Parts: sequence; C-alpha cells; structure tokens
Amino acid sequence: MKNVDDLIASAAELADRGLSKGEIADELNVSRETASWLVERSGAATEPEPRAEPEGPDDIHVDWNAIGSGGKRLTYVGRALADLLMETNGEADVTVGIEKAGVPLATSVSRELETTLAAYSPAKHQWDEGDIEDLGGGFSRNFSPVEGRKCFIVDDTVTSGTTLRETIDAIRSEGGEPLACVVIVDKQGVEEIDGVPVHSLINVVRVGEQ
Repeated sequence: MKNVDDLIASAAELADRGLSKGEIADELNVSRETASWLVERSGAATEPEPRAEPEGPDDIHVDWNAIGSGGKRLTYVGRALADLLMETNGEADVTVGIEKAGVPLATSVSRELETTLAAYSPAKHQWDEGDIEDLGGGFSRNFSPVEGRKCFIVDDTVTSGTTLRETIDAIRSEGGEPLACVVIVDKQGVEEIDGVPVHSLINVVRVGEQ
C-alpha cells in the first residue's frame, strides 16, 4: 500500500467483512487510533471532497505481505527472530504467538528453538466501540499452556507496546514467566516492557523527533 487512500479502502473492505476495529488495526499494522480514523474516513466519503492530503494520526503503516505470503521467506524470518532471542535470553519452554500475525511467526520460532507453541488473542480483537480496557484477551486451549513455564513472546510489530504488555501480564497471571519479546518491526524504539526485554529486526526512527 502506497498512500492513505489505499489504507482507507482496505479499512472499508475489512469493516464490510465484519472485522472489529481492533482486528482492522491488527491487519493493517496500525494503532487503534489510526484504525478508527481510517474506518470513519471510509464511511464518510458520500460526497466529493477536495483532493487535499487527509490529516490523520501520527502513525507508520508496515506492510510485510512479501514475507507473510511466502512460507519459505516466513521461515527465514522466523529463524532470524529465533536467533535474536537465543543471543541473551536463555532457554524458553513455550513460544507464545500473539494472534493473528504473530502466530505463524511464532510457529517458525518454536520449530527453530524446539519449544512448544502457545497462542494469545489480545483484547483489541474484541474492540469495536466503547472502552477497550473493559475487555480481556485469552490463550487458545488448542495450543500449549504457559503455566509454570518460561515463555518467549512473538508478534509482527510494536506500535505502542500495549499488546505486548497485555500478553506479558496474561502470562504472569497464568503463572508463567515471560523471558523476552521479539518482533519484526518496532515503530516506537521499545527496549523493554515491565522488565521484559524487547528485540526487533528493524527499528523505525522518525528523524527530527526529540
């Protein structure tokens, strides 16, 4: 996707398919605020408007379709993520993938590190209207439990760190121990969350920001 109009069109398509705003944020790798703005913008285009560049939230869209659409490429990236985790974090028992995009990445990492695999669905997947803080996520029972186990956490991007923090808290609530997090792209320069180190293959830096 090359411009904001493409994102607006994609947000409209996803909303028409019944996805919540949280799921749209996940699919487009943007923040909750950006997802809301895109959905609202797509529904407002009932009359012609001046072709000015639309103003929206300060965010960065990450499109890693070239990786996700190729099983071999996804495996290579998973190996790179596993390599980052192995450098300084010891050995884990479970690799936790954050749904949706984090699970296929976590599958590759889990295979590389020879751990079991867990899947966590964050609260934002239920979020459409109202306060997301009133919602909760959960672990899938179709995958490995985390209780009493050391865990690595895998996702595709860090936008604000909220989802990683939620997952860390969920693991601790279940009696597990989060050792480290790893992502493809970090949009905020996050080095740790609640005492858990965060590693990324790519850091995005906005030049000129203090």
